[in-house]
Amino acid sequence: MRLKDKVAVVTGGTRGLGAAVAEAFTAEGCHVVRAARTGDGEFHPVDVRDPESVRELMAGVADRFGGLDIVVANAGVSRPGPVRALSAGDWDDVVGTNLTGVFHCVSAALPYLEKSAAGRIITMSSALGVRPAPGAAAYAASKAGVEMLTRVLALEAAPSGVTVNCLSPGFVDVGMGRALAANEQVWPRYRATLASGRMGTAAEVTAAAVFLASAEASYVNGHVLEVNGGLRW
Repeated sequence: MRLKDKVAVVTGGTRGLGAAVAEAFTAEGCHVVRAARTGDGEFHPVDVRDPESVRELMAGVADRFGGLDIVVANAGVSRPGPVRALSAGDWDDVVGTNLTGVFHCVSAALPYLEKSAAGRIITMSSALGVRPAPGAAAYAASKAGVEMLTRVLALEAAPSGVTVNCLSPGFVDVGMGRALAANEQVWPRYRATLASGRMGTAAEVTAAAVFLASAEASYVNGHVLEVNGGLRW
């Protein structure tokens, strides 16, 4: 029960890897609020592209539970396509959700996290954040931005005792990874990069998320933790 009685918000927490993180945190004794635009079951509606929506989320959670300890900024979308064919709307949706949405989340959460005895921010990147791939311009650029935002925020938040780290999964058999593996035209190119010969599991990624959220990672700050089994890019 490494997160016993902690309070966490997981954006994009109703499906895919976000839902798996929420479940893993709950199993560790954490009070988890799953936040998303849509979803099944109990969740708090939020649009991370809208700063007011995010502020209402963080304030509501802090008021309900008496504080906030952990934020996992996981909400993300992908709009694949070559740059010459990528619409401005698709670009704005990806960057607005994946990068600006993280900015909104951490900005709104910091005043509450600074009051916690062990505030934690976990952002979510991707193997594509540092590895170029045709057709991934918007997604890869947004994730590269997330990694640098993480490092800068880690320096700024350190004096208040809040740690900021980034989790960077490789190809995982859930959510976007599962959809990618189902694409017979694209997947063979990525499958060849898997040094371990297989996709990762959600449990292998959530174990890293629990570590970064726990007291065990109290001196880990500004780090991008890749969980990808090794990649031959």
